[in-house]
Amino acid sequence: MKTSEIKFTIQTDDKNIPNKIFWEATEKQPSGKEEVKAICVSLWDGTRQNTLKIDLWAEDMPVDDMKRFYIETIGGLAESLNNATGDQTMVSEINDLCDRLGKYIENQSKIS
Repeated sequence: MKTSEIKFTIQTDDKNIPNKIFWEATEKQPSGKEEVKAICVSLWDGTRQNTLKIDLWAEDMPVDDMKRFYIETIGGLAESLNNATGDQTMVSEINDLCDRLGKYIENQSKIS
């Protein structure tokens, strides 16, 4: 049986706020640590029937990037949901939400 590992390394400041986030994985190409600005990990606890979440972002991540990150994460979830269940109604609703949020961000950036 094959085993794979994904590892996150978080550097924090004296107030425990992340200032650097790195990830690496046994099957990542190219191999080695890579710096990222945010992570969002969700795990399903089948025993308790709930989701466990880890959301971290580096202190220097711009707010607009954070918003885009979440929209793209939600869109990725729609794709995963489609692959896992084929539920086109849910996928369509999620994609519509992402479209609306993308337009909202676009309009906000024009105002700023």
